[in-house]
Amino acid sequence: MARGEHHRIHAQDRQQRNRLRVAQEAARLMSEHGIRDFHHAKLKAAERLGIHDAQALPRNQEIEQALRERQRLFDADSQPLQLKARREAALEAMRFLGRFDPRLVGPVLEGTADAHSAVCLHVFSDDPDAVVLFLREHGVPAEIQTRRLRLSREEQSDYPVLLFAADGLPFDLTVMPRDALRQAPLDRIDEKPMRRASLGAVEELLNEPGAQDEFERMLAAVRR
Repeated sequence: MARGEHHRIHAQDRQQRNRLRVAQEAARLMSEHGIRDFHHAKLKAAERLGIHDAQALPRNQEIEQALRERQRLFDADSQPLQLKARREAALEAMRFLGRFDPRLVGPVLEGTADAHSAVCLHVFSDDPDAVVLFLREHGVPAEIQTRRLRLSREEQSDYPVLLFAADGLPFDLTVMPRDALRQAPLDRIDEKPMRRASLGAVEELLNEPGAQDEFERMLAAVRR
């Protein structure tokens, strides 16, 4: 083998090992410190490891896979219980918010939720104040923020976000217009339309024997 080819292969191997190291460290930071942003987690992981090659930064899917593997190895006793509690809380919240056609999104749906995870819902109303008023009328004070979501590779928009706690769990509601029911924004992990689950789908996820494991396998297959 020519010297140049040997160096090229060696460099590729080193780069791949570094991608794995960064993904694993990013997963650790997300699991132990509650970092939710994949980009922030990978940059912080690379800095901690002293890796400055941009080509060694893993894709978000690689970090998510490392996070699932870490949970399987180190949190097998606690994480499934934390996930189940949040899915049950999501179900109750979706019933409560039924007039706004709620959809479950994020780690609680995907199966990677842990003790740091909020229950994330999309709710739909052409009048965002209607959701705020509904919560207020039921004694639920909410902090109002704004979130920018990508609707396509070229288009993005800002939406109101309502943050509150119930039964000791954090909730994160993104308020979208009703026509957004037809097209989900892009997922931050794979830039495909975000997976969303209706009330009925969450009920099936919790109630059918073996449904949760099957759903996790389906999501994993979609990721690949």
